[in-house]
Amino acid sequence: MPDSILLWLKSFIPPRNNVDRFERMRSCAGSLFGILLVGLVSYAILPHEARTIWLIAPMGASAVLLFAVPSSPLAQPWSIIGGNLSAALIGISCAKLVQEPALAAALAISLAIGAMFLLRCLHPPSGAVALTAVLGGPVVHDMGYQFVLVPVGLNSVLLLLAALFFNNASGRRYPHAQQSAAPHPHQTRDELPITRLGFSHEDLDEVLKSYNQVIDIGRDDLEEIFMQTEMRAYHRRFGETRCEAVMSRDVVAVEFATSLDDAWRLLQRHRLRALPVIDRGRHVIGIVSRSDFLEHAGAEVHTGLAAQLRKLLHRVPFSHSDKPEVVGQIMSRPVISAEVDTPLLELVPRMADGLHQIPVLDADGKLAGMLTQSDMIAALYEKNLAAARAASAGAGLRSAA
Repeated sequence: MPDSILLWLKSFIPPRNNVDRFERMRSCAGSLFGILLVGLVSYAILPHEARTIWLIAPMGASAVLLFAVPSSPLAQPWSIIGGNLSAALIGISCAKLVQEPALAAALAISLAIGAMFLLRCLHPPSGAVALTAVLGGPVVHDMGYQFVLVPVGLNSVLLLLAALFFNNASGRRYPHAQQSAAPHPHQTRDELPITRLGFSHEDLDEVLKSYNQVIDIGRDDLEEIFMQTEMRAYHRRFGETRCEAVMSRDVVAVEFATSLDDAWRLLQRHRLRALPVIDRGRHVIGIVSRSDFLEHAGAEVHTGLAAQLRKLLHRVPFSHSDKPEVVGQIMSRPVISAEVDTPLLELVPRMADGLHQIPVLDADGKLAGMLTQSDMIAALYEKNLAAARAASAGAGLRSAA
């Protein structure tokens, strides 16, 4: 046999599976648990005349998806419920309206796929549900539209409940979010640190749109895989990226006289670890962090901390108070800061030592932004990824020459 034919045949051999033994056993055990639960419960509660179809065959295919690939968009709750119910409804209708079984079966499959695309509930086993509704024999035909709810609906709900319990109990997140978590966690106008130098959500959306095929992986998982791949690929060499390129510019700041309860609300609302304290000229005079609040609330006492924090934040309605009332009384100073043109490489040791955020000042010494550990991490691997690509391209040109 010619080598070209052998190579062509080998191209159809799938690559080795990357999942470990535990994951394989987990998937098998989940399918056993799910189908056993569906079968026992369905057999126990269905009326006597329906027990001949207490468990339909397409549930086996659904179990493969829900327990072996629970992160797939095809395995999500709406996919199995919406897909199976709509396919059963279409299959029964085709069986009643079209006398020729082969034509009825073909129409049921085609219309079911169209409906699942329209309803955003694509689920491959639902095609078998539609086929079962057409070719299931007298028992299914006599049930009519009752077949949609029993056994299809009952089986689907029971299998979904089993998947919800088993996947989460065995360490697999299920279900998976089908929409990206677009809002910034700090509720500011800045892009997420990971997208300031790398690809954005819009970039991925455009690529998926141009790909124009259904992919059996969730968008959030796909994005995470890309991120992890970039993280593993970046080199240690770090260029001259400066603070202004990656810092957060929409900075939430407070003044010396800002009350403690107002400052604490800002920390909570924007999910921040610290706030820079500025004067009226936007010069940084200090920084107040969650640890400052806890320290002055008596964090060393392990009992009644919540009450102590409430006492610290409560405003005293008098001109004099024995406890701190404003941010300036608990803020930390002096403040470690950087300039907008400071190379990030110089700040790596400070961040590695446990400093979570650094105020960035402009040429006039005014607050221009904040640099956080997440900003630093994003800049490190994205910059080195670009350098690696450039080096690879240069090597290709030299080789071609």
